[in-house]
Amino acid sequence: MTPQGASIGLNGLRQRGLAVAIFTPGFHGRRSTDVQLPPGQYLTEDFPVLSAGPTPRIPLDRWEFVITTETEQQYRWSWDELWALPQDTPTVDIHCVTRWSKLATSWQGVSLDTVLADVETAADFALVHSYGGYTTNVPLEDLLDGKAWIVHQFEGEDLPSEHGGPARMIVPHLYFWKSAKWVRGMQLLLQDEPGFWETAGYHDYGDPWREQRYQGD
Repeated sequence: MTPQGASIGLNGLRQRGLAVAIFTPGFHGRRSTDVQLPPGQYLTEDFPVLSAGPTPRIPLDRWEFVITTETEQQYRWSWDELWALPQDTPTVDIHCVTRWSKLATSWQGVSLDTVLADVETAADFALVHSYGGYTTNVPLEDLLDGKAWIVHQFEGEDLPSEHGGPARMIVPHLYFWKSAKWVRGMQLLLQDEPGFWETAGYHDYGDPWREQRYQGD
């Protein structure tokens, strides 16, 4: 992803001990003049691949999604159990902090409203965990009311590993680093706790329409 502020590049992140692997095959960006985009964003018809480390490979018979509440109570779904839940097919715009935007992307998966329906919690925040060790923090209210999903298909096909397959989270109203790839669970918290990129200087919330890229924005 983009480095912290204007003064720290990818080399700066590496010097801090943060592994960065960024790939953008076939990327073609252009500024749109006929659609509204968040400030500083460019429109792309490609789907650039950006990751904070190597791509994990998770066999479906070992994949699970686990929610751990603030009282340490756990709710657990296997691959088959999660996709037996009612499915949604959201079509949403996505906005990456590296300044590209992709419009009208189509997904299939389970709403977080459905997943959290029977979870008893007084938490206000979630720390999302991925296979491979990535984390990102999101206020719990931003995962509810039709704002977020766990998805396993993109544009009618199984979600490729490079884009977060077998399953990722999408939280499209926030910058796309909040949409954790290779998702494996959530920790529900009473107080906010920064994730991987937030610890490196990215904004805790990440609203693209307010251009909240970095701490202090």
